[in-house]
Amino acid sequence: MPPPYKVLIVDDSAVVRQALSEIISSDPELTVMATAGDPFIAAERLRRERPDVITLDVEMPRMDGVTFLQKLMSQHPIPVVMCSTLVGANTETLADAMAAGAAEIICKPKHDVRGFIEESRIRICDAVKAAARAKVSLLRSTARTSARTKSSPDAMAPPPATRRRILKTTQKVIAVGASTGGTEALRVFLQAMPAAAPPIIIVQHMPEQFTAAFAERLNNLTSLAVKEARDGDRLLTGHAFVAPGNRHMLLTRSGAVYGLQLRDGPLVSRHRPSVDVLFRSVAKAAGQNAIGVIMTGMGSDGARGMLEMREAGAVTFGQDEATSVVYGMPKEAKKAGAVCSELPLARLPEAVLNACDERSPVGP
Repeated sequence: MPPPYKVLIVDDSAVVRQALSEIISSDPELTVMATAGDPFIAAERLRRERPDVITLDVEMPRMDGVTFLQKLMSQHPIPVVMCSTLVGANTETLADAMAAGAAEIICKPKHDVRGFIEESRIRICDAVKAAARAKVSLLRSTARTSARTKSSPDAMAPPPATRRRILKTTQKVIAVGASTGGTEALRVFLQAMPAAAPPIIIVQHMPEQFTAAFAERLNNLTSLAVKEARDGDRLLTGHAFVAPGNRHMLLTRSGAVYGLQLRDGPLVSRHRPSVDVLFRSVAKAAGQNAIGVIMTGMGSDGARGMLEMREAGAVTFGQDEATSVVYGMPKEAKKAGAVCSELPLARLPEAVLNACDERSPVGP
Protein backbone atom coordinates (compact mmCIF):
# COMPACT_ATOMS: atom_id res chain seq x y z
CA MET A 1 0.00 0.00 0.00
CA PRO A 2 1.23 3.53 -0.73
CA PRO A 3 1.67 6.00 2.17
CA PRO A 4 0.36 7.46 4.33
CA TYR A 5 0.41 4.25 6.38
CA LYS A 6 -2.17 3.79 9.14
CA VAL A 7 -0.68 2.98 12.56
CA LEU A 8 -2.39 1.47 15.62
CA ILE A 9 -0.48 2.20 18.87
CA VAL A 10 -0.93 -0.37 21.66
CA ASP A 11 0.67 0.54 25.01
CA ASP A 12 -0.61 0.63 28.58
CA SER A 13 1.19 3.93 29.25
CA ALA A 14 -0.78 7.05 28.35
CA VAL A 15 2.49 9.02 28.21
CA VAL A 16 3.94 6.62 25.64
CA ARG A 17 0.74 6.56 23.60
CA GLN A 18 0.68 10.36 23.42
CA ALA A 19 4.41 10.69 22.66
CA LEU A 20 4.32 8.04 19.94
CA SER A 21 1.18 9.59 18.46
CA GLU A 22 2.85 13.00 18.18
CA ILE A 23 6.03 11.60 16.63
CA ILE A 24 4.30 9.28 14.17
CA SER A 25 1.85 12.00 13.14
CA SER A 26 4.78 14.35 12.42
CA ASP A 27 5.89 12.13 9.51
CA PRO A 28 3.91 12.84 6.31
CA GLU A 29 4.08 9.14 5.36
CA LEU A 30 2.40 8.02 8.59
CA THR A 31 -0.93 8.61 10.29
CA VAL A 32 -2.22 7.38 13.66
CA MET A 33 -5.38 5.35 13.12
CA ALA A 34 -6.05 4.82 16.84
CA THR A 35 -4.46 4.01 20.21
CA ALA A 36 -5.28 1.23 22.67
CA GLY A 37 -4.31 0.59 26.30
CA ASP A 38 -4.15 -3.20 26.00
CA PRO A 39 -4.53 -6.04 23.44
CA PHE A 40 -8.24 -6.57 24.15
CA ILE A 41 -9.05 -2.95 23.30
CA ALA A 42 -6.78 -3.27 20.25
CA ALA A 43 -8.60 -6.43 19.12
CA GLU A 44 -11.92 -4.63 19.33
CA ARG A 45 -10.54 -1.77 17.25
CA LEU A 46 -9.17 -4.24 14.66
CA ARG A 47 -12.66 -5.60 14.10
CA ARG A 48 -13.69 -2.19 12.79
CA GLU A 49 -10.59 -1.09 10.87
CA ARG A 50 -7.31 -2.66 9.76
CA PRO A 51 -4.06 -0.68 10.23
CA ASP A 52 -0.97 -1.05 8.06
CA VAL A 53 1.29 -1.30 11.13
CA ILE A 54 0.90 -1.89 14.87
CA THR A 55 3.33 -0.61 17.50
CA LEU A 56 3.04 -3.02 20.41
CA ASP A 57 4.32 -2.89 23.99
CA VAL A 58 5.55 -6.12 25.59
CA GLU A 59 4.42 -5.74 29.21
CA MET A 60 0.69 -4.94 29.40
CA PRO A 61 -2.28 -5.89 31.60
CA ARG A 62 -4.57 -8.83 30.76
CA MET A 63 -2.35 -10.10 27.89
CA ASP A 64 1.36 -9.59 27.18
CA GLY A 65 2.47 -8.25 23.80
CA VAL A 66 4.26 -11.40 22.60
CA THR A 67 1.15 -13.54 23.16
CA PHE A 68 -0.96 -10.99 21.29
CA LEU A 69 1.61 -10.93 18.47
CA GLN A 70 1.50 -14.73 18.17
CA LYS A 71 -2.29 -14.69 17.96
CA LEU A 72 -2.19 -11.85 15.44
CA MET A 73 0.31 -13.55 13.12
CA SER A 74 -1.60 -16.84 13.18
CA GLN A 75 -5.02 -15.31 12.50
CA HIS A 76 -4.78 -11.81 10.97
CA PRO A 77 -1.12 -11.05 10.20
CA ILE A 78 -0.21 -7.36 10.30
CA PRO A 79 3.35 -5.94 10.47
CA VAL A 80 4.27 -5.21 14.09
CA VAL A 81 6.92 -2.99 15.70
CA MET A 82 7.62 -4.09 19.28
CA CYS A 83 8.19 -1.23 21.73
CA SER A 84 9.46 -2.23 25.16
CA THR A 85 11.34 -1.16 28.29
CA LEU A 86 12.75 -4.67 28.70
CA VAL A 87 16.55 -4.70 28.93
CA GLY A 88 19.32 -6.97 30.19
CA ALA A 89 18.47 -10.64 30.67
CA ASN A 90 14.81 -10.01 29.88
CA THR A 91 15.69 -9.21 26.26
CA GLU A 92 15.06 -12.92 25.68
CA THR A 93 11.43 -11.83 25.51
CA LEU A 94 12.28 -9.55 22.59
CA ALA A 95 14.05 -12.48 20.90
CA ASP A 96 10.77 -14.37 21.29
CA ALA A 97 9.01 -11.41 19.68
CA MET A 98 11.28 -11.48 16.63
CA ALA A 99 10.80 -15.25 16.34
CA ALA A 100 7.03 -14.70 16.52
CA GLY A 101 7.16 -12.43 13.48
CA ALA A 102 7.81 -8.88 14.71
CA ALA A 103 9.19 -6.74 11.89
CA GLU A 104 11.15 -4.27 14.05
CA ILE A 105 12.00 -3.52 17.68
CA ILE A 106 12.20 -0.19 19.51
CA CYS A 107 13.59 -0.12 23.06
CA LYS A 108 12.68 2.58 25.55
CA PRO A 109 14.06 3.38 29.04
CA LYS A 110 12.07 3.05 32.25
CA HIS A 111 12.61 6.75 33.00
CA ASP A 112 12.22 9.89 30.87
CA VAL A 113 10.36 7.88 28.24
CA ARG A 114 9.01 10.97 26.52
CA GLY A 115 12.46 12.55 26.19
CA PHE A 116 13.97 9.34 24.84
CA ILE A 117 11.20 8.83 22.31
CA GLU A 118 11.56 12.41 21.09
CA GLU A 119 15.34 11.91 20.62
CA SER A 120 14.61 8.67 18.73
CA ARG A 121 12.15 10.28 16.32
CA ILE A 122 14.05 9.26 13.15
CA ARG A 123 14.61 5.70 14.34
CA ILE A 124 10.95 5.27 15.33
CA CYS A 125 9.50 6.65 12.10
CA ASP A 126 11.96 4.64 9.99
CA ALA A 127 11.10 1.46 11.89
CA VAL A 128 7.36 1.98 11.42
CA LYS A 129 7.74 2.73 7.70
CA ALA A 130 10.00 -0.30 7.23
CA ALA A 131 7.40 -2.49 8.90
CA ALA A 132 4.66 -1.02 6.70
CA ARG A 133 6.60 -2.05 3.60
CA ALA A 134 7.44 -5.53 4.89
CA LYS A 135 6.02 -8.63 3.21
CA VAL A 136 3.64 -9.92 5.85
CA SER A 137 3.57 -13.36 4.22
CA LEU A 138 7.31 -13.76 4.92
CA LEU A 139 6.90 -12.49 8.48
CA ARG A 140 4.14 -15.04 9.02
CA SER A 141 6.30 -17.77 7.51
CA THR A 142 9.11 -16.75 9.86
CA ALA A 143 6.76 -17.07 12.84
CA ARG A 144 5.72 -20.57 11.79
CA THR A 145 9.31 -21.71 11.24
CA SER A 146 10.54 -20.28 14.54
CA ALA A 147 7.76 -21.84 16.49
CA ARG A 148 9.59 -24.82 16.02
CA THR A 149 20.66 12.61 11.07
CA LYS A 150 22.40 11.23 8.00
CA SER A 151 26.17 11.11 7.46
CA SER A 152 28.53 9.68 4.87
CA PRO A 153 30.76 6.69 5.64
CA ASP A 154 33.60 9.25 5.43
CA ALA A 155 32.62 10.33 8.95
CA MET A 156 33.80 7.00 10.38
CA ALA A 157 36.14 5.47 7.80
CA PRO A 158 37.67 7.93 5.32
CA PRO A 159 38.30 6.46 1.86
CA PRO A 160 41.94 5.81 0.95
CA ALA A 161 43.68 8.46 -1.14
CA THR A 162 44.67 5.73 -3.58
CA ARG A 163 43.35 2.21 -3.96
CA ARG A 164 46.00 -0.33 -2.99
CA ARG A 165 45.35 -3.89 -4.14
CA ILE A 166 45.59 -6.19 -1.12
CA LEU A 167 47.40 -9.45 -1.77
CA LYS A 168 45.19 -12.51 -1.98
CA THR A 169 45.51 -14.90 0.97
CA THR A 170 43.86 -18.11 2.15
CA GLN A 171 42.27 -16.31 5.12
CA LYS A 172 38.78 -15.15 4.15
CA VAL A 173 36.37 -12.82 5.95
CA ILE A 174 32.59 -12.85 5.43
CA ALA A 175 30.85 -9.50 6.05
CA VAL A 176 27.05 -9.38 6.30
CA GLY A 177 24.63 -6.45 6.55
CA ALA A 178 20.89 -6.63 7.27
CA SER A 179 17.97 -4.67 8.68
CA THR A 180 14.19 -5.31 8.66
CA GLY A 181 13.62 -9.06 8.45
CA GLY A 182 17.31 -9.69 8.95
CA THR A 183 17.14 -11.38 12.35
CA GLU A 184 15.53 -14.50 10.90
CA ALA A 185 17.41 -14.25 7.58
CA LEU A 186 20.65 -14.32 9.58
CA ARG A 187 19.44 -17.34 11.53
CA VAL A 188 18.82 -19.24 8.28
CA PHE A 189 22.18 -18.13 6.88
CA LEU A 190 24.25 -18.99 9.96
CA GLN A 191 22.51 -22.32 10.58
CA ALA A 192 23.71 -23.44 7.15
CA MET A 193 27.32 -22.54 7.95
CA PRO A 194 29.72 -25.29 9.06
CA ALA A 195 31.57 -25.08 12.38
CA ALA A 196 34.82 -24.42 10.48
CA ALA A 197 33.46 -21.52 8.41
CA PRO A 198 35.63 -18.42 7.91
CA PRO A 199 34.99 -15.66 10.46
CA ILE A 200 31.73 -13.78 9.91
CA ILE A 201 31.16 -10.15 10.93
CA ILE A 202 27.60 -8.85 11.03
CA VAL A 203 25.81 -5.52 11.22
CA GLN A 204 22.10 -5.96 11.96
CA HIS A 205 20.18 -2.77 12.66
CA MET A 206 18.72 -3.11 16.15
CA PRO A 207 18.72 -1.34 19.54
CA GLU A 208 21.80 -1.60 21.76
CA GLN A 209 19.90 -3.38 24.53
CA PHE A 210 19.09 -6.25 22.21
CA THR A 211 22.24 -7.23 20.30
CA ALA A 212 23.81 -9.32 23.06
CA ALA A 213 20.66 -11.42 23.48
CA PHE A 214 20.33 -11.73 19.71
CA ALA A 215 23.91 -13.00 19.41
CA GLU A 216 23.32 -15.46 22.26
CA ARG A 217 20.20 -16.77 20.53
CA LEU A 218 22.17 -17.37 17.32
CA ASN A 219 24.94 -19.01 19.33
CA ASN A 220 22.42 -21.51 20.71
CA LEU A 221 20.87 -22.21 17.30
CA THR A 222 23.99 -22.66 15.14
CA SER A 223 27.21 -24.67 15.10
CA LEU A 224 29.20 -21.40 15.14
CA ALA A 225 30.43 -19.51 18.17
CA VAL A 226 28.35 -16.32 17.94
CA LYS A 227 28.90 -13.33 20.22
CA GLU A 228 28.33 -9.60 20.46
CA ALA A 229 31.55 -7.98 19.26
CA ARG A 230 33.93 -6.22 21.65
CA ASP A 231 36.55 -3.66 20.78
CA GLY A 232 39.81 -5.46 19.97
CA ASP A 233 38.25 -8.86 19.24
CA ARG A 234 40.43 -11.05 17.03
CA LEU A 235 38.65 -12.85 14.16
CA LEU A 236 38.73 -16.63 14.46
CA THR A 237 37.57 -19.48 12.25
CA GLY A 238 34.14 -20.77 13.24
CA HIS A 239 33.19 -17.51 14.97
CA ALA A 240 30.58 -14.88 14.12
CA PHE A 241 30.56 -11.37 15.60
CA VAL A 242 27.46 -9.16 15.84
CA ALA A 243 28.04 -5.40 16.01
CA PRO A 244 26.67 -3.99 19.28
CA GLY A 245 23.76 -1.62 18.91
CA ASN A 246 24.70 2.07 18.84
CA ARG A 247 28.39 1.38 17.99
CA HIS A 248 30.00 1.36 14.56
CA MET A 249 32.08 -1.76 13.86
CA LEU A 250 35.16 -1.74 11.62
CA LEU A 251 37.50 -4.48 10.42
CA THR A 252 41.21 -3.94 11.08
CA ARG A 253 44.30 -5.84 9.99
CA SER A 254 47.75 -6.16 11.54
CA GLY A 255 49.97 -8.39 9.47
CA ALA A 256 47.97 -11.57 8.90
CA VAL A 257 45.66 -10.97 11.87
CA TYR A 258 42.18 -9.51 11.47
CA GLY A 259 40.53 -7.71 14.36
CA LEU A 260 37.52 -5.55 15.18
CA GLN A 261 37.33 -1.94 16.28
CA LEU A 262 34.22 -0.38 17.81
CA ARG A 263 33.62 3.36 17.55
CA ASP A 264 31.11 5.97 18.57
CA GLY A 265 30.27 8.62 16.01
CA PRO A 266 27.44 10.10 13.96
CA LEU A 267 24.69 8.14 12.28
CA VAL A 268 25.86 6.94 8.87
CA SER A 269 23.21 6.21 6.25
CA ARG A 270 20.74 6.87 9.13
CA HIS A 271 22.21 4.10 11.29
CA ARG A 272 24.71 3.29 14.02
CA PRO A 273 26.04 0.65 13.51
CA SER A 274 26.13 1.22 9.77
CA VAL A 275 26.63 -1.46 7.12
CA ASP A 276 28.38 1.15 4.95
CA VAL A 277 30.98 1.72 7.67
CA LEU A 278 31.61 -2.00 8.10
CA PHE A 279 31.80 -2.73 4.37
CA ARG A 280 34.17 0.19 3.71
CA SER A 281 36.51 -1.02 6.43
CA VAL A 282 36.38 -4.53 4.96
CA ALA A 283 37.26 -3.18 1.51
CA LYS A 284 40.29 -1.42 3.01
CA ALA A 285 41.49 -4.19 5.34
CA ALA A 286 40.64 -7.37 3.41
CA GLY A 287 40.06 -6.42 -0.25
CA GLN A 288 39.79 -9.52 -2.45
CA ASN A 289 40.03 -11.77 0.63
CA ALA A 290 36.48 -10.77 1.62
CA ILE A 291 33.00 -11.94 0.72
CA GLY A 292 30.12 -9.48 1.22
CA VAL A 293 26.44 -10.26 1.73
CA ILE A 294 23.64 -7.70 1.89
CA MET A 295 20.26 -8.91 3.10
CA THR A 296 16.69 -7.75 3.58
CA GLY A 297 16.15 -4.24 4.94
CA MET A 298 14.74 -0.80 4.14
CA GLY A 299 16.89 2.03 2.83
CA SER A 300 20.29 2.14 1.16
CA ASP A 301 22.72 1.40 3.99
CA GLY A 302 25.47 -0.85 2.65
CA ALA A 303 25.19 0.00 -1.05
CA ARG A 304 28.18 2.37 -1.15
CA GLY A 305 30.31 0.22 1.10
CA MET A 306 29.57 -2.92 -0.88
CA LEU A 307 30.50 -1.17 -4.11
CA GLU A 308 33.86 -0.32 -2.56
CA MET A 309 34.24 -3.97 -1.55
CA ARG A 310 33.57 -5.12 -5.12
CA GLU A 311 35.97 -2.52 -6.53
CA ALA A 312 38.61 -3.84 -4.09
CA GLY A 313 38.17 -7.35 -5.52
CA ALA A 314 35.72 -8.86 -3.05
CA VAL A 315 32.95 -11.25 -4.16
CA THR A 316 29.56 -9.77 -3.23
CA PHE A 317 26.06 -11.23 -2.95
CA GLY A 318 22.59 -9.74 -2.51
CA GLN A 319 19.42 -11.39 -1.23
CA ASP A 320 16.76 -11.51 -3.94
CA GLU A 321 13.43 -9.69 -3.86
CA ALA A 322 11.27 -12.81 -3.49
CA THR A 323 12.86 -13.84 -0.18
CA SER A 324 13.47 -10.35 1.27
CA VAL A 325 10.97 -9.11 3.84
CA VAL A 326 11.84 -5.60 2.59
CA TYR A 327 13.68 -5.41 -0.73
CA GLY A 328 15.38 -2.09 -0.07
CA MET A 329 19.04 -2.49 0.86
CA PRO A 330 19.72 -5.33 -1.62
CA LYS A 331 17.91 -3.40 -4.33
CA GLU A 332 19.96 -0.24 -3.79
CA ALA A 333 23.21 -2.23 -3.75
CA LYS A 334 22.23 -3.93 -7.00
CA LYS A 335 21.33 -0.58 -8.59
CA ALA A 336 24.73 0.77 -7.58
CA GLY A 337 26.47 -2.10 -9.35
CA ALA A 338 27.78 -3.43 -6.04
CA VAL A 339 26.33 -6.96 -6.26
CA CYS A 340 28.16 -9.69 -8.17
CA SER A 341 25.27 -12.14 -7.84
CA GLU A 342 21.73 -11.98 -6.42
CA LEU A 343 20.30 -15.17 -4.90
CA PRO A 344 17.41 -16.48 -2.77
CA LEU A 345 18.17 -16.67 0.94
CA ALA A 346 18.39 -20.48 0.93
CA ARG A 347 21.14 -20.44 -1.71
CA LEU A 348 23.32 -17.73 -0.15
CA PRO A 349 25.27 -19.92 2.33
CA GLU A 350 26.47 -22.40 -0.31
CA ALA A 351 27.35 -19.59 -2.73
CA VAL A 352 29.36 -17.80 -0.04
CA LEU A 353 31.23 -20.97 0.91
CA ASN A 354 31.96 -21.69 -2.75
CA ALA A 355 33.35 -18.17 -3.11
CA CYS A 356 35.55 -18.75 -0.06
CA ASP A 357 36.86 -21.98 -1.58
CA GLU A 358 36.93 -20.56 -5.12
CA ARG A 359 35.20 -23.70 -6.37
CA SER A 360 32.72 -22.01 -8.66
CA PRO A 361 32.55 -18.82 -10.76
CA VAL A 362 30.30 -15.92 -9.84
CA GLY A 363 28.17 -14.21 -12.44
CA PRO A 364 28.44 -10.53 -13.27
